[in-house]
Amino acid sequence: MQEEIVKLAPAVRRFAYSLTGSTHDADDLLQSTVERVLRSPAPEGVELAKWMFRICRNLWVDEYRSRKVRLNAAADPELQESQIVDGERAICGEITIRQVDAAMRQLPDDQRSILSLVALEGLSYKEVASTLDIPAGTVMSRLSRARAALSKILNLNATGVNA
Repeated sequence: MQEEIVKLAPAVRRFAYSLTGSTHDADDLLQSTVERVLRSPAPEGVELAKWMFRICRNLWVDEYRSRKVRLNAAADPELQESQIVDGERAICGEITIRQVDAAMRQLPDDQRSILSLVALEGLSYKEVASTLDIPAGTVMSRLSRARAALSKILNLNATGVNA
């Protein structure tokens, strides 16, 4: 099992980076994922890759929610929603990895995770549906919305128009 985890680690790390947008946070998320997999192996009949992606996503969701609560509590004692502004500037002209990364962070979490699994990891719709435990039709509709939103964001950035 350890050899298989080592083989899957780069793919899970890419997925973690697509969720977090930070190499440091992606490394932490990968480490937490591997720790969890070693503590509680995949149930019988579940592929290790799917299990690791699911654990990674669930850990990220848990961390994202708790981080959001901590940020809101620190910024506003009444726990009101605070607007988070992404300070990264988009470079006009050709689309770069930084632009795609910034555009991905603007997508809703459910769309970003599905787009990452399909586009970065090469999973089929059926595999994504199984990994995230959602219907294949939901995968297709979220992926379609994610692609459309990403295209719109990137086109707006390329023309220099603010979204």
